[in-house]
Amino acid sequence: MSRIDAKFAELATAGKKAFVAYVMAGDPDFDTSLEIVRGLPAAGVDVIELGLPFTDPMADGPTIQLAGQRALDGGMTLQKTLELARSFRETDHTTPIVLMGYYNPIYSYGVDRFLEAAKAAGIDGLIVVDLPPEEDSELCLPAQAAGLNFIRLATPTTDEKRLPRVLQNTSGFVYYVSITGITGAAEAQAVDVSPAVARIKSASGLPVIVGFGVNSPEKSRAIASVADGVVVGSAIVSKIAAGEPVKDVLAFVKSLSDGAHSI
Repeated sequence: MSRIDAKFAELATAGKKAFVAYVMAGDPDFDTSLEIVRGLPAAGVDVIELGLPFTDPMADGPTIQLAGQRALDGGMTLQKTLELARSFRETDHTTPIVLMGYYNPIYSYGVDRFLEAAKAAGIDGLIVVDLPPEEDSELCLPAQAAGLNFIRLATPTTDEKRLPRVLQNTSGFVYYVSITGITGAAEAQAVDVSPAVARIKSASGLPVIVGFGVNSPEKSRAIASVADGVVVGSAIVSKIAAGEPVKDVLAFVKSLSDGAHSI
């Protein structure tokens, strides 16, 4: 059982919803980023999504794009992202880390080399948004063979014909993108999300976590009420971009997690 599987089993036993926080590795710099990541579990974060900086993040809106650019400008690399995860693991051995990004840096690094390094660094799962199920042999299947969950995105346009293919080799949880478009582009609506979550759960049996368009404690609570959990990224990254002190960023994260956990 992976850390992700164990965490969702623990939450299910407690009757709690999951709160997942996304931050970009190396934003605004390595040391500050590590301080934030280390503070996330105490702020109520159940699963950490760690963004892998990339020059062409096509699924992301301006907030995440700029975070990636700041990280890259500061010298962040895939190797340093794994070092950040490894440093986090020195003091936290239980909180799952999902590395979220794009395939190009992994391909350039070398898939086998990457999987070995990611596992050693304490990464538990991968979300690679530009690798469709038709390319599972590239990374998905090798990742699962190495003991890493491969988490797939489902969207409002994933129809009944496409959904089984999307779910075929998915593990850990399903990430439901609540809106059509890029991150930070619009607000998620619980009334729209609820039937989609039910459809995916009935088809997969996996927890369904909803992201994109969640930006406040109230919205976090509303979306968690119709899903197994909620992801917040752009709203947190915006606080980091504004130069807010780490303690204030983490206080905001705590308000979001409290919203999700209040269900």
